[in-house]
Amino acid sequence: MTKPPFSLVGIDHVVFLVDDMGKALTFYQDVLGCVPGYSYPTLGMEQVWAGAALIVLWDITHPGAANGVPPVAGGRNVDHVCIATSPFAPETMRAHLKAHEVEIEREAVHGGARGVGHSFYICDPFGNRLEVKGPAEYPDGRDWPDAAAEGGN
Repeated sequence: MTKPPFSLVGIDHVVFLVDDMGKALTFYQDVLGCVPGYSYPTLGMEQVWAGAALIVLWDITHPGAANGVPPVAGGRNVDHVCIATSPFAPETMRAHLKAHEVEIEREAVHGGARGVGHSFYICDPFGNRLEVKGPAEYPDGRDWPDAAAEGGN
């Protein structure tokens, strides 16, 4: 087995297809706290920073997004994207999401790249599922008795 001529650094960006850019920007900036990134107006694309990674919002109603329109309407090829956050109090997160009328699909404590921690599963206004995950509360999972039963991400 040969090694690739590079090393992995992390997630650079994720692209979400949307059909209302104003609504998308409001959600990602106001609910998640993303900050404006690069803008590509001829493509109907806006990027927002989520920490060190970018979330790309591509408006499929824009003429410049012809290559982004999925071949099958309603098709799905991503289950969810996990956004790592700083520590948060679960009750504060619940209140914040409720204030923005964002439904919590599921709340869990389970494993991820940074260890076992608290997660909220929500959807953006376009049906893209997001896992908003705090840092590890149990870095290696062994201190948490139900870590193995709950499973991964």
